[in-house]
Amino acid sequence: MPPPSASPASHDGLPVPRRYWAIAAIALAITMSVLDSTIVNVALPTIARELHASAAASIWVINAYQLAILMLLLPLASLGEIVGYRRVAQTGLAVFTLASLGCAFAPDLLTLSIARIVQGLGAAGIMSVSGALVRFTYPHRYLGRAVGINAFVVATSAALGPTIASAVLAVAHWRWLFGINVPLGILTIAIALYALPDNERSQRRFNLAAAVLCAGAFGLLLSGLQSLAHHSAAPLALLQIAAGALLGALLVRHELPRPGPIVPFDLLRGRLFSLSIVTSVCSFMAQMAALVALPFEIQRLGHSAVATGLFMTPWPLALALAAPLAGRLADRHAAGLLGGLGLLALAAGLALLAAFPDDGSITGFVWRMALCGLGFGFFQAPNNRTIMAAAPRSRSGAAGGMLSAARLLGQTLGAAGVAILFRAYGTEGSHLALYLAAALALTAAVVSSVRLTGSAGEENP
Repeated sequence: MPPPSASPASHDGLPVPRRYWAIAAIALAITMSVLDSTIVNVALPTIARELHASAAASIWVINAYQLAILMLLLPLASLGEIVGYRRVAQTGLAVFTLASLGCAFAPDLLTLSIARIVQGLGAAGIMSVSGALVRFTYPHRYLGRAVGINAFVVATSAALGPTIASAVLAVAHWRWLFGINVPLGILTIAIALYALPDNERSQRRFNLAAAVLCAGAFGLLLSGLQSLAHHSAAPLALLQIAAGALLGALLVRHELPRPGPIVPFDLLRGRLFSLSIVTSVCSFMAQMAALVALPFEIQRLGHSAVATGLFMTPWPLALALAAPLAGRLADRHAAGLLGGLGLLALAAGLALLAAFPDDGSITGFVWRMALCGLGFGFFQAPNNRTIMAAAPRSRSGAAGGMLSAARLLGQTLGAAGVAILFRAYGTEGSHLALYLAAALALTAAVVSSVRLTGSAGEENP
């Protein structure tokens, strides 16, 4: 008889208490991988100074990690359908933990950047299959509740990254921002070896050519967009974008006729799935544009850097309250309705923040931030549930990979958009970015509401 950890999960999920251990392992793994996207930002000046690097060069500590994840998410999600989501997640955890140790002991910026690329590879392994693992962990009737927990972990980890970094740096060296992942990683691996569910494997072969094209297209397009923020890099940026578009066209031609493509064109043909992905990209563009612009706006209003962190807190707190509740509601109500109302609230909050007067009260700013967090919380869990439920169980890996890719793509595009606005409009860029974020949230609300009309597709239990 195979051990519990090796047996495939049934259609009704894992039994209790193994189910709770599995969700704990998934939550811990996601927390570490998402935190490492933002936790380093606060320490960049210190890292650059100690490693004798320029401020511009130190940005690669962030970019190397983000690009590695985006380039490998969809290929690793496809690999999970072939070799098992459990195996990809466990390997990703091991790679992430070892790379974190390498980051902690890196003697120079080049070594640190290379270690961050490897760490991004491990994080991609975790993120690419986390949605599929959640689907196989919980019974279908509780999928919204499970996705709500997942959405809460992702959103709060991303939002609290700078706060946690400040707390660590107050008592320890910046290398502990990476070193703390080692004991946490070992603990998570131990739980994952016992608890994570397995899945039935696809019989198709891994498409290496498509994986290379996918990684190249994402890497060139996104690095090109990031480079557009710098005057001197504009010609190179346009060349990168053109090369990425060419690889993307080759990828579409290569993958479109295949039954199980790395970029899930088979799922994107479904109206419900494709509308949910577009909603996700637009909403995460709005979120990231706002979160990048708001610190500049808060300090423009005359508040200190310490006060800025406090002013940002109502957003993740309100989101933490809303996401689990929205996840439970998503098991009974349409995501188009819940997401549309949540995104309307987000758009209203962002527009009110953009119009906030210079002499406005602290209370007025706080409730506007809380409105944004509540709105985003009510969108994310129902939307994620719909993305996962709209795909057949055999394509859970592709759906989960696309879910994570949509989030990271939206966040990357949102940050790049704000950088371009700063380049074009200087200090006014942050103010304009809030209006842009409100417009993107309103667009996402409209797309979400379209899912209520016509025959948008059916769920796949």
